[in-house]
Amino acid sequence: MRILFVHPNYHSGGAEIAGNWPPSWVPYLAGHLKKAGFDDIHFIDAMTLNVSHDELRKKFAELQPDIIGVTSITPSIYEAEETLKIAKEVVPNAVRMLGGVHATFMFRQVLSEAPWVDVIVRGEGEEIVVELAKCVSEGRWPEDRASIKGLAYHDGAEIVATQAAPTVKDIDSLKPDWSLIDWKHYIYIPLGVRVAIPNMARGCPFTCSFCSQWKFWRDYRVRSPKAVVDEIEDLVNNYDVGFFILADEEPTINKKKFVEFCQEMIDRGLNHKVKWGINTRVTDIYRDRDLLKFYREAGLVHISLGTEAAAQLKLDLFNKETTVAENKEAIRLLREADIFTEAQFIVGLDNETKETLEETFQMAWDWQPDLANWSMYTPWPFTPLFQELRDQVEVFDFSKYNFVTPIMKPKALTRGELLDGVMKNYRRFYMRKALFHYPWRGTGFRRRYLLGCLKAFLKAGVGRTFYDLGKAGYWGPQTKDTVDFHFDETRKIAEAQVADWEAAADRSRKHKERQEALRAQMKDRAADRNTANFVMPADAEDEFDLSAETHEARSAEHAAMACGGGKDQMVDAAE
Repeated sequence: MRILFVHPNYHSGGAEIAGNWPPSWVPYLAGHLKKAGFDDIHFIDAMTLNVSHDELRKKFAELQPDIIGVTSITPSIYEAEETLKIAKEVVPNAVRMLGGVHATFMFRQVLSEAPWVDVIVRGEGEEIVVELAKCVSEGRWPEDRASIKGLAYHDGAEIVATQAAPTVKDIDSLKPDWSLIDWKHYIYIPLGVRVAIPNMARGCPFTCSFCSQWKFWRDYRVRSPKAVVDEIEDLVNNYDVGFFILADEEPTINKKKFVEFCQEMIDRGLNHKVKWGINTRVTDIYRDRDLLKFYREAGLVHISLGTEAAAQLKLDLFNKETTVAENKEAIRLLREADIFTEAQFIVGLDNETKETLEETFQMAWDWQPDLANWSMYTPWPFTPLFQELRDQVEVFDFSKYNFVTPIMKPKALTRGELLDGVMKNYRRFYMRKALFHYPWRGTGFRRRYLLGCLKAFLKAGVGRTFYDLGKAGYWGPQTKDTVDFHFDETRKIAEAQVADWEAAADRSRKHKERQEALRAQMKDRAADRNTANFVMPADAEDEFDLSAETHEARSAEHAAMACGGGKDQMVDAAE
């Protein structure tokens, strides 16, 4: 049986400015499939190779796959849907499978607008895809699809979601097959070397309302540091990778395992063969201040900091001097350890003004990170925060949910003025860095890396790909009133998705009402227990069992229901 994976051809002026990134989802899925005996696997990276729809048709006709699998983040969803529509035209008998974070949580929306999608894989895909492939290869598809956990599909006019699949408990069982990647296409521009994105941990113990990662991966699990370094050693020795970024949201959460990982890199001498970067929080930098030079010795050269300023949804941050001071101190500590720092700022909230944009620039210049990014706030439609802000969201063209297009319109600014303010910050920051810092600060690797980063910015700027400026028609302050973001105003939330959201909100409301009623009931019973000869009724013990297991189950139920959307929010994860 032949399986074909396709990475959809979507581009925006964000992360691509640093180079082309190998789609890690393909090696991880392919590795698990090969362990199960499926070895006829092919991959088309339509994004990196800019494969047109006509070329896709030719490749589909040539390969004649039995299963075509496509991934989808929110901005790439329409291109992913179009890819499978082409598959239906060219290889109608192939099972058309869609996965990824957007399809997982928005499956009702996707199946409503793209009925040609045969099946959606919801959540972590390795084990689900193996079960699906077995079902197809054994001739049991589609009759037995209801028996596979973690799927969504059309059954006549009804959209069906099977029970949520468990997460991969033995995360060290994942053995990605990186041989499917055509490595010559994946270059990290600042260093001019091949780049990879391995995975050390999945999930996140934090439940930020604006983020989806903790919901998608659900359990927080860390791979064995030795297993991760085995994978990196394979990437370095067999595929000539010279730089990697750990895909984790925050790989330093588990300090013990991160330290073990770094020590393993040093013990094998990989710290002299490959450099790497991570995303993390200011709090972890503070915690590990005595270990930063050790991290640098292990090859860690670049840290992107989600500063507290970037995560605040109200601008009262600027009155929290201790928080601002901690951000500045964290950057200073990293500079002392010779680790490059990148500060991330989120802009474009409803209370953004010219003054607040200026404040973020002044903070960035005061903190003196090596790099700074201003990202447009993007209200992911499957996060709790989106449900709170839904009435303020005017744009439902998900292809523009890419961190560089102003989805939300501030009350005090037009979208064009917001874009112009962000570009003003970029121009000032990098012009000053280019003239007074990068060429003169440090020698050897530091100078080469910084100039390489500047090269990446200049390349994207000259090509008009940075921040999608070419598509929007922005050429400077004189064009701020004429920029056009080309929103597709015909895009709306499907009725099935809205109904799912409303049902979830109703479940959340009823759950809160039950909680309040139980609290009131227990207060009354606590008062009664203070009277003589009181015996707790048996039904109360059943109803308000305070055992650890009951508390944990109810906490999980509350967390799932509070997310704000049916299986779109993995509600049955608590079951």
